[in-house]
Amino acid sequence: MYKILTLNNISVAGLERLPREHYEIASEIQHPDAILLRSYNMHQMEIPETLQAVGRAGAGVNNIPVAGMSQRGIPVFNAPGANANAVKELVVAGLLLASRNICQAWDYARHLQGEDADIGKQVEAGKKQFAGFELPGRTLGVIGLGAIGRSVANIAVELGMKVVGFDPGLTVEGAWQLSSTVEKAPSVDALLSRVDYVTFHVPLVDATRHMINADRLKNMKQDVVILNFSRQGIVDDVAVCDAMEQGKVYAYVCDFPGNLLNGNPRVIALPHLGASTREAEDNCAIMVAEQVRDYLENGNVRNSVNFPEVVMPRSEGYRLAVVNSNVPNMLGQISTAAANAGLNIIDMLNKSRGDLAYTLIDVDKPVGEALIASMHAIDGVLAVRAI
Repeated sequence: MYKILTLNNISVAGLERLPREHYEIASEIQHPDAILLRSYNMHQMEIPETLQAVGRAGAGVNNIPVAGMSQRGIPVFNAPGANANAVKELVVAGLLLASRNICQAWDYARHLQGEDADIGKQVEAGKKQFAGFELPGRTLGVIGLGAIGRSVANIAVELGMKVVGFDPGLTVEGAWQLSSTVEKAPSVDALLSRVDYVTFHVPLVDATRHMINADRLKNMKQDVVILNFSRQGIVDDVAVCDAMEQGKVYAYVCDFPGNLLNGNPRVIALPHLGASTREAEDNCAIMVAEQVRDYLENGNVRNSVNFPEVVMPRSEGYRLAVVNSNVPNMLGQISTAAANAGLNIIDMLNKSRGDLAYTLIDVDKPVGEALIASMHAIDGVLAVRAI
């Protein structure tokens, strides 16, 4: 019986992928094999010794101590792309809200008073101040071309916009999923200098913190619209508010309210709605639950932020999973330990990612505690388990 600790409410659609005859799931559980969470902050949490996997029902993992998990040989799974449609729709809504001054106009209209005839006169007198502009022909910059960024870029093309993208980590597979009309920018600065709108779809790391700052704002076009449905901190809020006061930035649309932003009439700050749809929550939970289950039951790794992707079909033998530092001669030592235990290797798959390596081994006989202990004793081995 596998024990699963949930640190947030996880969609029932996802939990149903973990059959109750094999999984015990609770928000308070001792000695868990895996943790499922959404936004819970694990950084101050005492990590259980029994923990084998962490699953984040979403894309970002800033709330998880990934480096610490890696040091303990624990994979961290996420659900990239599962909420892409939800975020894409909100970005499109943000483009329209900002361009047509919809929030400001609605606020104006709902505070009109008097008889209907008087309100009608006020509408005609006041509507000019909310005149906006249309999207076709204008240029959208998309920074980060993962599943969400690609989805945003493609729909912007369908809306008649010109799209420029930047992502130094764009894969060939990812590029194939982009509209052929999306132009590649050579750098962030090159992109920012030519766009009417810019939207961010990147994680918050040192390299992405304050990608929009006072210096970069000076080189951007007049009346630029900035959208951030990615992570708080990617945009320097102080610099953007100063630029709006100076008339440089037309509007700022984001998912991260705060005292500085809430009173600004050119800011639309939403309460972190990016992936807040029933469909996105279901999709993320289903995706991450299936990945955690496949890891616990088969040792396979899909969509881990710290482990290499390793998927090996089950053979007739017995399976062993080994996590180790990515240093020379580890595979030889692991194979030797199996041989010394009298086990014949039927199949093996080894891959590495950065400082970590992960190996699945199918052997012809059951794996005993003595072999697991001998592999644990190898310098550089972080985790060993028989599956």
